[in-house]
Amino acid sequence: MDRFLVMNTFVRVVEASSFSRAARVLEVGQPAVSKTVAQLEQRLGVKLLLRSTHGLAPTEAGLRFYERALVALQEADEAELAARGAGTGLSGRLRVSAAPTFARLHVIPHLPRFLAEHPGLEVDVVLDDRTIDLIAEGIDVSLRMGTLADTGVVARKLASSPRSVLATKEYLARAGVPLVPADLADHETIVFSQSNVWNFSRDGTEVSVLVRGRARFSAAEGIRAAVLADMGLAIASDWMFSPELADGRVRRLLENWSLPDIDLWAVFPTGRLATAKARAFARFVEDVMRPGLTPEHPSPVL
Repeated sequence: MDRFLVMNTFVRVVEASSFSRAARVLEVGQPAVSKTVAQLEQRLGVKLLLRSTHGLAPTEAGLRFYERALVALQEADEAELAARGAGTGLSGRLRVSAAPTFARLHVIPHLPRFLAEHPGLEVDVVLDDRTIDLIAEGIDVSLRMGTLADTGVVARKLASSPRSVLATKEYLARAGVPLVPADLADHETIVFSQSNVWNFSRDGTEVSVLVRGRARFSAAEGIRAAVLADMGLAIASDWMFSPELADGRVRRLLENWSLPDIDLWAVFPTGRLATAKARAFARFVEDVMRPGLTPEHPSPVL
C-alpha cells in the first residue's frame, strides 16, 4: 500500500465529505476511492468515516489521521521543492478558480508565460462566478474580487481597481451624457441582479440613485456583453473593460463622483498551509495586475 497515495485519498475524501467528489478531484473512479479507504480502515483496525446527513464525516480517529496526514503531505511537497531548488520550477498539478470574465481578460492571456517558467506544472482553471467551496473542489488558490464575506479565510490582497459608471460611445451618442448622479434616473442601466440602487460620494456628500434597470444579470460576463451591445450604463471595474477603455470604445462617466474601489484577493483553503505552487501563482497574478501590463508587454520573469 502506497502510504502517500492512501493519505492523499483520505484527505480528499474528508475535505469533500464524499467519495464521488473526492474521486472527481483525484480523477479516478469512485470504487477505487472507496476501496482505498476501506483497506486503510482494515489496516489500522479502526473506523475512520461515518455517514451523516451532510455526507461523510471523520470519526475521532479519522480526524486525528486526517490532521497528521495533511501535515505529512504538505511537508513532503515542500521537501521535494526544496530538494529540487528554487531555480528548477514547480511541478505537479495546480487547481485555480477565478471569475470567467476576469480570467479571460487578465489571467489566461498570461498563462503561457507562467507555464513556460514551470514546464513540470499542470494548471486546472475552474471558471465560476460563484464563491465555491475550495476544499470540496480541491482548489489550491482562488482569485476573488470585492469584500471577502468570510473573515476567517486565508487571503492575500493582490491589486485594486477603480470602479466607474461606464458606457459605450454609441450609447452616449444616442442617449446623452449624464452630468450628475441624478441624471442616471433617465438612462437605461445594466445592473447585477442583487440591487438597482447606486451610491456615490464627493467631498463628504453621499448620494443614492434608484436606477431603471430593465436588464439584470447574475454574472459579470452578462454585464460586459450588455454594455458592449450599447444597451445602457453600468457600474464596473476598469478591469472588466480594460481593452475598450484603452481603445476609447467605452467611456468613464461622472468622474467627479467616487465609487469604492474593488480589490482582488488570492484566497487559500482554510486549515492548510498554502503550497509553494499556490503562492507562486498568487505572485504571478499580482505581477500581471501591475498598472500598464499587457500580454504583449509582460513584466520581468518572477
